[in-house]
Amino acid sequence: MHVFRDPAAFPRLTHAVVTTGTFDGVHLGHQRILERLRQVADAVGGPAVVITYWPHPRLVLGPPPAHPELLELQLLNTLPERIALLAAHGVDYLLVVPFTREFAEWTSEQYIQELLLNTVGTRHLVIGYDHRFGKNREGGFDYLLAHADRYGLSVEEIPRHEVEAVGVSSTRIRRALRAGDVAAAARSLGYAYPLTGQVVAGRQLGRTIGYPTANLEIEEKLKLVPALGVYAAWATTAAGSRHPAMLNIGQRPTVGENLAPTIEANLLDFSGDLYDQTLTLELVAWLRGEAKYDGLPALQAQLARDAVATRAALAG
Repeated sequence: MHVFRDPAAFPRLTHAVVTTGTFDGVHLGHQRILERLRQVADAVGGPAVVITYWPHPRLVLGPPPAHPELLELQLLNTLPERIALLAAHGVDYLLVVPFTREFAEWTSEQYIQELLLNTVGTRHLVIGYDHRFGKNREGGFDYLLAHADRYGLSVEEIPRHEVEAVGVSSTRIRRALRAGDVAAAARSLGYAYPLTGQVVAGRQLGRTIGYPTANLEIEEKLKLVPALGVYAAWATTAAGSRHPAMLNIGQRPTVGENLAPTIEANLLDFSGDLYDQTLTLELVAWLRGEAKYDGLPALQAQLARDAVATRAALAG
């Protein structure tokens, strides 16, 4: 997949088949649109193109950064995750448009003429049933259909019932993750929910009881971190090796009070140094809530049980 983050650098295409949207999560509903995009592209012999936006429009158009409403915005994907998922679904070209206040002021006519036609060379447009564009979301399917001949476009809308048939929404996925139900989230996403970050130094307490952990620091601060608790996960190292892992997201009440939450993974069947490396965790199952134990021996015994539960969950 060819990725461009500057519209001025995008090569104007012929017979481009295009869809646009935020695509946060690239969930099963989004995948239905991408499937149709690929089908049309194959039928007309043109490239499949996705236009997406970064940062999230709500960061630009919403309240000031310290406002509680904005702090509720949590992303299902970092931009690299979104790019990788779109590539996996057969997209040939991806244009990541920098979302600015100036861009948000574009009228629907500007959006079509400048972005879809002049920049990308769109000839076929595939959009979801609720897609809006242009200043104040003034443009939509009816507008495009009414002016399709003038623009030289064919326009197709994925019907509401086709998208909703999979029973998926980003809101529902976020709700499941905030409750720790990563299995339900995975059923809507079509993949296990990932957390990717850099392994940083921690208190190194885990190694003293036989369960060394990799402490994950996520660079994207708006990435949604699921509820506190213990999870079964798959961990993929920067070198590409994959290992079962038991993951704790929490405040470690056994070792201290009111500690800052951390993301700590014990990679089973792994030995080596992961510091300063990138690690990806794919959360498969919620095992239990975080609990305070009566000393390190009791915690150690629980971790042994967690290791067994992790292997069982990942084997299923």
